[in-house]
Amino acid sequence: MNRFAIAQAKSFEDASKVVGDKKYSLAMIKAGGIDLIDLLKEGLIAPDVLVDVRKLRGGKEPIVASGEEIRIEATTTLAEIASSAALKSACPALAQSVESAASPAVRNAATAAGNLLQRPRCWYFRNEQFNCLKKGGPTCFAVEGENRYHAIFGDGPCHIVHPSNLAPALFVCDATVHIVGAEQPSLPIRYLYHTPDKGVRSESNLPAGAVITHITCKPAKASGFYAIKEKQSFDWPVVAAAVALELDGNTITRATVCAGAVAPIPWEMRNVSNALRGVDVTNDEALSKACKSAAAGAKPMSDNAYKVKLLPVAVKRAVLLAAGRKLEVES
Repeated sequence: MNRFAIAQAKSFEDASKVVGDKKYSLAMIKAGGIDLIDLLKEGLIAPDVLVDVRKLRGGKEPIVASGEEIRIEATTTLAEIASSAALKSACPALAQSVESAASPAVRNAATAAGNLLQRPRCWYFRNEQFNCLKKGGPTCFAVEGENRYHAIFGDGPCHIVHPSNLAPALFVCDATVHIVGAEQPSLPIRYLYHTPDKGVRSESNLPAGAVITHITCKPAKASGFYAIKEKQSFDWPVVAAAVALELDGNTITRATVCAGAVAPIPWEMRNVSNALRGVDVTNDEALSKACKSAAAGAKPMSDNAYKVKLLPVAVKRAVLLAAGRKLEVES
């Protein structure tokens, strides 16, 4: 049984110093600890020290939405994000992205930074009996194995999907992640992650020893997030979409679209953004045509071609939410 010490950090700077200290073989940050506990149970990590930052907050409030900037503390819980009246007004996509994530118990413990940095949920990666490519093995077992929930975008060599609901929503709101313990004090969320061909053993571009302190983003009142799940309760999305719009009356003048659960990183869909420009949000036929381009370039595997059909549906529903239209579930 692995034994580890727990260090109570007095500040994020203090936490950064501990996780960057080379005297530890593996020092890890612990906030809500949801994914951390899973990784420990699955035998995938063996830390010698956990640095507890759960009670640390750089700001007086977990969420502040004022003027041209929204600030979310790293240790803000998903429940706080989902229930924030300020976010529901200033940036609905953020609240929508986590309001049905996991279970109420998890949402009350899981944090914003933890959600962004959780490890992939691929069953081959999570099973210690499989020495898959992401764990240093010779192959991605999903290629010839069970790949129902794997990527339809990206060229591998590892075919995970990014597990965060919050990341695509933050992406369309032009978010920035603020950190300590690195040369650069901040990192735009579009550069927070890398594809497997840039490094298969990790998912983020955070330097060793860096710790997220808070996240800022721009208000996006006309924004929406929609996830399609096999079960609408406690389940992971099979496809998800976040959308932020700029409108002139009913006409879309600018759109930013990012898909989730379909690629190893939050997947920006510029082709859809371009197709939506000039579309009237009350014109269902034109919206469907524009959103259908979400499937362009997809490379489904043996068991996940259904995602190609579902993704345009998720994108359209996110657009409708962003436009303030009543959502009618399509058959």
